[in-house]
Amino acid sequence: MSEPVAAYGLWSLVIINSAVFIIFAFSFFKPRTKRDWRSFGAFSAFLVALFTEMYGFPLTIYFLSGWLQTNYPDIDWLAHDSGHLLEMLFGWKANPHFGPFHLLSFVFIGGGFILLSAAWRVLYQAQRTGTLAETGPYARIRHPQYVGFVLILVGFLFQWPTILTLAMFPVLLVMYWRLALREEREVEAEFGEAYARYAMHVPGFIPRFGRSLGSSYP
Repeated sequence: MSEPVAAYGLWSLVIINSAVFIIFAFSFFKPRTKRDWRSFGAFSAFLVALFTEMYGFPLTIYFLSGWLQTNYPDIDWLAHDSGHLLEMLFGWKANPHFGPFHLLSFVFIGGGFILLSAAWRVLYQAQRTGTLAETGPYARIRHPQYVGFVLILVGFLFQWPTILTLAMFPVLLVMYWRLALREEREVEAEFGEAYARYAMHVPGFIPRFGRSLGSSYP
Protein backbone atom coordinates (compact mmCIF):
# COMPACT_ATOMS: atom_id res chain seq x y z
CA MET A 1 0.00 0.00 0.00
CA SER A 2 1.20 3.52 -0.75
CA GLU A 3 1.71 5.95 2.10
CA PRO A 4 -0.82 8.82 2.35
CA VAL A 5 0.48 12.18 1.18
CA ALA A 6 1.14 14.50 4.10
CA ALA A 7 -1.20 17.50 4.27
CA TYR A 8 1.19 19.62 6.34
CA GLY A 9 4.87 19.78 7.18
CA LEU A 10 5.57 20.79 3.58
CA TRP A 11 8.11 23.46 4.45
CA SER A 12 9.50 23.61 0.95
CA LEU A 13 6.06 24.78 -0.23
CA VAL A 14 6.01 27.37 2.56
CA ILE A 15 9.30 28.79 1.29
CA ILE A 16 8.40 28.58 -2.40
CA ASN A 17 4.93 30.14 -2.09
CA SER A 18 6.13 32.87 0.27
CA ALA A 19 8.99 33.72 -2.08
CA VAL A 20 6.79 33.71 -5.19
CA PHE A 21 4.16 36.04 -3.75
CA ILE A 22 6.68 38.33 -2.05
CA ILE A 23 8.73 38.66 -5.25
CA PHE A 24 5.54 39.15 -7.26
CA ALA A 25 4.39 41.90 -4.91
CA PHE A 26 7.88 43.43 -4.98
CA SER A 27 7.71 43.65 -8.78
CA PHE A 28 4.50 45.68 -8.47
CA PHE A 29 5.38 47.82 -5.45
CA LYS A 30 9.15 48.37 -5.87
CA PRO A 31 9.91 49.84 -2.39
CA ARG A 32 12.37 52.73 -2.41
CA THR A 33 12.19 54.55 0.92
CA LYS A 34 12.43 53.25 4.49
CA ARG A 35 8.69 53.77 4.77
CA ASP A 36 8.12 51.66 1.66
CA TRP A 37 10.30 48.86 3.04
CA ARG A 38 8.48 48.99 6.38
CA SER A 39 5.06 48.56 4.77
CA PHE A 40 6.35 45.90 2.40
CA GLY A 41 8.04 44.04 5.26
CA ALA A 42 4.80 43.89 7.24
CA PHE A 43 2.98 42.62 4.17
CA SER A 44 5.67 39.95 3.66
CA ALA A 45 5.38 38.84 7.30
CA PHE A 46 1.64 38.35 6.79
CA LEU A 47 2.32 36.13 3.75
CA VAL A 48 4.91 34.02 5.60
CA ALA A 49 2.47 33.50 8.51
CA LEU A 50 -0.28 32.57 6.06
CA PHE A 51 1.71 30.00 4.09
CA THR A 52 3.20 28.55 7.27
CA GLU A 53 -0.29 27.56 8.35
CA MET A 54 -1.36 26.62 4.83
CA TYR A 55 1.47 24.12 4.27
CA GLY A 56 3.61 23.91 7.39
CA PHE A 57 1.79 23.69 10.70
CA PRO A 58 -2.02 24.22 10.99
CA LEU A 59 -1.97 26.13 14.28
CA THR A 60 -5.53 27.42 13.85
CA ILE A 61 -6.91 23.94 13.17
CA TYR A 62 -5.17 22.55 16.25
CA PHE A 63 -6.30 25.45 18.41
CA LEU A 64 -9.95 25.07 17.32
CA SER A 65 -9.87 21.29 16.94
CA GLY A 66 -12.14 20.54 19.90
CA TRP A 67 -14.86 22.93 18.76
CA LEU A 68 -14.52 21.99 15.09
CA GLN A 69 -14.69 18.24 15.69
CA THR A 70 -17.67 18.62 18.01
CA ASN A 71 -19.70 20.79 15.66
CA TYR A 72 -18.51 19.35 12.34
CA PRO A 73 -17.72 15.68 13.08
CA ASP A 74 -17.94 14.55 9.45
CA ILE A 75 -15.02 16.71 8.29
CA ASP A 76 -11.42 15.52 8.35
CA TRP A 77 -9.92 18.71 9.77
CA LEU A 78 -6.35 17.58 9.14
CA ALA A 79 -6.97 17.28 5.40
CA HIS A 80 -5.41 20.16 3.49
CA ASP A 81 -8.68 21.32 1.89
CA SER A 82 -10.23 21.73 5.34
CA GLY A 83 -7.97 24.72 5.92
CA HIS A 84 -10.42 26.64 3.74
CA LEU A 85 -12.40 27.26 6.92
CA LEU A 86 -15.09 29.52 5.47
CA GLU A 87 -15.95 27.01 2.75
CA MET A 88 -16.11 24.21 5.33
CA LEU A 89 -18.10 26.14 7.94
CA PHE A 90 -20.68 27.27 5.40
CA GLY A 91 -21.13 23.74 4.11
CA TRP A 92 -19.55 23.95 0.66
CA LYS A 93 -19.48 20.27 -0.32
CA ALA A 94 -17.50 20.44 -3.56
CA ASN A 95 -13.84 21.31 -4.12
CA PRO A 96 -13.17 24.36 -1.89
CA HIS A 97 -10.89 25.83 -4.56
CA PHE A 98 -14.04 26.53 -6.57
CA GLY A 99 -16.12 27.69 -3.62
CA PRO A 100 -17.61 31.20 -3.38
CA PHE A 101 -15.17 32.46 -0.75
CA HIS A 102 -12.16 31.16 -2.67
CA LEU A 103 -13.35 32.76 -5.91
CA LEU A 104 -14.08 36.00 -4.06
CA SER A 105 -10.54 35.94 -2.71
CA PHE A 106 -9.18 35.95 -6.27
CA VAL A 107 -11.16 39.10 -7.00
CA PHE A 108 -9.63 40.91 -4.02
CA ILE A 109 -6.10 39.58 -4.58
CA GLY A 110 -6.13 40.28 -8.31
CA GLY A 111 -7.66 43.72 -7.79
CA GLY A 112 -5.04 44.55 -5.19
CA PHE A 113 -2.14 43.63 -7.46
CA ILE A 114 -3.67 45.56 -10.38
CA LEU A 115 -4.09 48.62 -8.15
CA LEU A 116 -0.49 48.33 -6.89
CA SER A 117 0.82 48.15 -10.43
CA ALA A 118 -1.24 51.07 -11.72
CA ALA A 119 -0.36 53.24 -8.72
CA TRP A 120 3.36 52.51 -8.95
CA ARG A 121 3.55 53.61 -12.58
CA VAL A 122 1.96 56.97 -11.74
CA LEU A 123 4.07 57.45 -8.61
CA TYR A 124 7.30 56.54 -10.38
CA GLN A 125 6.65 59.08 -13.13
CA ALA A 126 5.76 61.75 -10.57
CA GLN A 127 8.96 61.09 -8.64
CA ARG A 128 11.03 61.34 -11.82
CA THR A 129 9.51 64.69 -12.78
CA GLY A 130 9.25 66.08 -9.24
CA THR A 131 5.49 66.54 -9.54
CA LEU A 132 2.50 65.54 -7.46
CA ALA A 133 0.98 62.12 -8.25
CA GLU A 134 -2.65 62.90 -9.03
CA THR A 135 -3.62 60.86 -12.09
CA GLY A 136 -4.69 57.25 -12.56
CA PRO A 137 -5.59 55.67 -9.19
CA TYR A 138 -4.35 58.83 -7.46
CA ALA A 139 -7.23 60.74 -9.05
CA ARG A 140 -9.60 58.58 -7.00
CA ILE A 141 -7.75 58.02 -3.73
CA ARG A 142 -4.63 59.49 -2.16
CA HIS A 143 -3.14 56.17 -1.01
CA PRO A 144 -3.85 53.51 -3.67
CA GLN A 145 -0.77 51.44 -2.83
CA TYR A 146 -1.82 50.95 0.78
CA VAL A 147 -5.36 50.17 -0.36
CA GLY A 148 -3.89 47.63 -2.79
CA PHE A 149 -2.04 45.88 0.03
CA VAL A 150 -5.21 45.77 2.15
CA LEU A 151 -7.24 44.28 -0.73
CA ILE A 152 -4.68 41.50 -1.10
CA LEU A 153 -4.71 40.81 2.65
CA VAL A 154 -8.52 40.66 2.69
CA GLY A 155 -8.43 38.27 -0.26
CA PHE A 156 -6.10 35.89 1.56
CA LEU A 157 -8.29 36.06 4.68
CA PHE A 158 -11.31 34.96 2.61
CA GLN A 159 -9.25 32.14 1.16
CA TRP A 160 -7.45 30.81 4.23
CA PRO A 161 -8.30 32.56 7.53
CA THR A 162 -6.03 31.84 10.48
CA ILE A 163 -5.85 33.11 14.03
CA LEU A 164 -2.44 34.69 13.47
CA THR A 165 -3.31 36.48 10.22
CA LEU A 166 -6.63 37.67 11.64
CA ALA A 167 -4.70 39.09 14.61
CA MET A 168 -2.13 40.70 12.31
CA PHE A 169 -4.73 42.28 10.02
CA PRO A 170 -5.92 45.15 12.30
CA VAL A 171 -2.31 45.82 13.30
CA LEU A 172 -1.40 46.20 9.64
CA LEU A 173 -4.39 48.47 9.04
CA VAL A 174 -3.25 50.80 11.82
CA MET A 175 0.33 50.65 10.56
CA TYR A 176 -0.67 51.58 7.00
CA TRP A 177 -2.93 54.36 8.29
CA ARG A 178 -0.08 55.86 10.35
CA LEU A 179 2.34 55.53 7.44
CA ALA A 180 -0.19 57.26 5.20
CA LEU A 181 -0.52 60.17 7.64
CA ARG A 182 3.26 60.55 7.83
CA GLU A 183 3.48 60.40 4.04
CA GLU A 184 0.84 63.12 3.73
CA ARG A 185 2.76 65.43 6.05
CA GLU A 186 5.91 64.96 4.00
CA VAL A 187 4.18 65.50 0.65
CA GLU A 188 2.32 68.56 1.94
CA ALA A 189 5.60 70.02 3.16
CA GLU A 190 7.01 69.53 -0.33
CA PHE A 191 4.07 70.68 -2.47
CA GLY A 192 2.24 73.02 -0.09
CA GLU A 193 -1.00 74.50 -1.38
CA ALA A 194 -1.11 72.17 -4.40
CA TYR A 195 -1.33 69.13 -2.14
CA ALA A 196 -3.81 70.83 0.18
CA ARG A 197 -6.17 71.39 -2.77
CA TYR A 198 -5.63 67.84 -3.94
CA ALA A 199 -6.35 66.38 -0.48
CA MET A 200 -9.46 68.54 -0.17
CA HIS A 201 -11.06 66.92 -3.22
CA VAL A 202 -9.60 63.39 -3.29
CA PRO A 203 -10.42 60.99 -0.41
CA GLY A 204 -7.69 59.07 1.33
CA PHE A 205 -8.76 55.45 1.04
CA ILE A 206 -12.35 55.03 -0.19
CA PRO A 207 -13.10 56.52 -3.62
CA ARG A 208 -16.11 58.67 -4.38
CA PHE A 209 -17.65 57.02 -7.40
CA GLY A 210 -19.35 58.96 -10.15
CA ARG A 211 -16.68 61.66 -10.48
CA SER A 212 -14.52 62.04 -13.53
CA LEU A 213 -10.89 60.94 -13.52
CA GLY A 214 -8.05 63.30 -14.11
CA SER A 215 -5.94 65.84 -12.33
CA SER A 216 -8.57 68.57 -12.50
CA TYR A 217 -10.71 68.63 -9.38
CA PRO A 218 -14.51 68.95 -9.50
